[in-house]
Amino acid sequence: MGSWDDFVLSEWTLDSCAWEDFHPHSETAFVLEGELHIASQGKTVILRPGDSARVNPGSLGRYWAPVYARMITIYGPNPEGLESHSFKYSEV
Repeated sequence: MGSWDDFVLSEWTLDSCAWEDFHPHSETAFVLEGELHIASQGKTVILRPGDSARVNPGSLGRYWAPVYARMITIYGPNPEGLESHSFKYSEV
């Protein structure tokens, strides 16, 4: 994806599955539909429509939807273009 100095906005969904990754930038998820669980740095939160949570930069985040979740995600700046890694997908 390269480097970016501003914020990056995207929309994504999870359907009875989980996604895990480590990223060098912050990631804030805003739930539009369904229920999203996020675990990072020893804490777990459960989000419903209208809720949001942030995974801090330099952290591993695990995101899962027991049934379904649709989110808008904002990535914080990544001016050095550091790569995300440790990708893991699993069924719930």
